[in-house]
Amino acid sequence: MDNLTIYDSLTAKKRVFKPLNAGQVGMYVCGMTVYDYCHIGHARVMVAFDMVVRWLKTLGFSVNYIRNITDIDDKIIARAIENNESINELTERFITAMNEDATALGCEPPNQAPRATDFIDEMQAMIGKLVANNHAYKADNGDVYYAIDSFKDYGKLSKRNLEDMQAGARVEVDDNKRHPFDFVLWKAAKIGEPQWSSPWGQGRPGWHIECSAMSTHCLGNSFDIHGGGHDLQFPHHENEIAQSEAATGCEYAHNWIHVGFINVDGEKMSKSLGNFFTIRDVMAQFHPETIRFFLLSSHYRSQVNFSDSALTEAHNSLSRLYHALKIAEQQNSQAIYLDDELISKAWQSQAGQEFISAMNDDFNTSAAISVLFGLARDINKAIKENDVSSAWQQAVMLKALAQPLNILQQPAQQFLQAIIGQDNSDCLSDSAIEALISDRATAKVDKNFARADEIRQQLKDAGIELEDSRSGTTWRRG
Repeated sequence: MDNLTIYDSLTAKKRVFKPLNAGQVGMYVCGMTVYDYCHIGHARVMVAFDMVVRWLKTLGFSVNYIRNITDIDDKIIARAIENNESINELTERFITAMNEDATALGCEPPNQAPRATDFIDEMQAMIGKLVANNHAYKADNGDVYYAIDSFKDYGKLSKRNLEDMQAGARVEVDDNKRHPFDFVLWKAAKIGEPQWSSPWGQGRPGWHIECSAMSTHCLGNSFDIHGGGHDLQFPHHENEIAQSEAATGCEYAHNWIHVGFINVDGEKMSKSLGNFFTIRDVMAQFHPETIRFFLLSSHYRSQVNFSDSALTEAHNSLSRLYHALKIAEQQNSQAIYLDDELISKAWQSQAGQEFISAMNDDFNTSAAISVLFGLARDINKAIKENDVSSAWQQAVMLKALAQPLNILQQPAQQFLQAIIGQDNSDCLSDSAIEALISDRATAKVDKNFARADEIRQQLKDAGIELEDSRSGTTWRRG
């Protein structure tokens, strides 16, 4: 299960992954700025890197996964003032909400979640090195800036040329900067804002320096993987490279992974367009595992179009996979419980090898999920041919191979009968559905087929699909 290749944004090539230390992977991912609820774009980053971690572990790597939290920022300060609450109250509330959302989406917590405000000393130490080796300077306004033209490789990640950028961009004139693209490392204190003492006076850190300080503190000057959303490639990650490599003299990250954008009905998601959806907005309408499945159904680097119809299609597709598991379990009158031997056999199968090949090709979850649908078709075919043993074997493989994606791990009937969303006051309860099914069975015994059909239609109108078999009637929510 080796030969993993990863597309590296820096070299713009797929490369065979070779960690700095055999068997161990250090990965840093830029996390959230906690001033509001996480949106569906954040969900994509959460799920994508959770998938990466799970697959690396499946391959036998020990993974040290770091995802930071930005808890001091212009937007945080402004939102706290707007809400008339302290910055700490605001950030704690949204950190809790972020963790709840991630858990609901089936994401394991990172090994560490460092907060920017806990690393002020480390940021100041890095800034001090940059000032000492002439990569940074204190301006007349009290801010400390990174001297962008002091780093000859600036633009190597985003493939931008500094001269071309300067010629083609509209940049506000700032007499405090030596170069229009110099970026702030330390901001001089302003009245009413949080501030810390420093060699350059009272102030607070800029945004870019925090990730350089936290990543190198947690993982060392060089580490295996740095990740985040595609929108962070420039300027944030470009600036991280410049300041980190200038401060340490070492290559910063050996592999860069960037997750593609989410568009809403073909347009980039934004509050100004009115197409902005928090994770909680979406979970009010769709099962969290449906959202995870939707996000994994496309390759992590591709752009994804988000819409109600796309989520509905994802729910129906995931339901088909769960339904295949359910009928195999029903035919064998037992649930599937995986152990190490069954999982090992699944990986050794043809389907297992195809799944491995897909995932080792830059985490191609779309191709891997196609393997799962192939197994579901085999289950349905075996059931039609009354080959219960084959159906059971295929179902075991289906559940085992889906583990690294963290889908199909719930009891099948539990997922199929789950009430979707938070406002479920109009939904029929499980007991009400079972009572109607019992009434329908009685009507059929009494040869009152009109009443039986009426109950089926009543349930269908309520979003309940019935499935009749020799062993009885089961149901699922549509």
